[in-house]
Amino acid sequence: MTRRIPLVLLVLAALAGVVFVLRRMLFMAAPRCLGGHWHGCYDTDNGVVLMLLVGLPVAALLAWGLASVRPGPGAWRKSVAEVGLVYGTVPMVWLTLMPGPGAGVVPGRVSLVPFSDLITMGPLGIAGNLVILAALGFFAPIRFAALASLPRVAALAAGCSLLMELSQYVFQLDRVSSVDDVLVNTAGAVLAALASRRWWSV
Repeated sequence: MTRRIPLVLLVLAALAGVVFVLRRMLFMAAPRCLGGHWHGCYDTDNGVVLMLLVGLPVAALLAWGLASVRPGPGAWRKSVAEVGLVYGTVPMVWLTLMPGPGAGVVPGRVSLVPFSDLITMGPLGIAGNLVILAALGFFAPIRFAALASLPRVAALAAGCSLLMELSQYVFQLDRVSSVDDVLVNTAGAVLAALASRRWWSV
């Protein structure tokens, strides 16, 4: 119980920080999302992030339900990690694979020179790329003992990020498939893993 409370408080503090930083962007998407419109909500970054935050009570109830029916020690840790892993990663992948205005028309573009795109990303772009696989890095080593290692988390995150970048190129989503995205996504996962280290599965 005492180990569970700091984990919950850390997650809540992180979410509060996200809401505060993105409050203006989220309010822009609120009318379309709350009105039930797909266009302007689920096909925009702001809308997806807003609905991710709005759906948190449902995710919390799901974690509680799983923990309630799961026997044995570590039920809460495993349940919160499973829900957090899926709920925190799938919307981020959706954002990454969201088609641009020239999708299907503009050929795939690649950038293979490390650190060449960091300047053009800007602070917000770098922060966004750090968050893409943060839930994966945070919760995966909590749930799976085989991933309770920084090199393994880094390898998993790099593989997932590379797969997303390849998908952007293959499906011509009008996005640039960049090696810097892979590097920053991986760094975000590793930093998140460091933040959750005290709760790792052993």
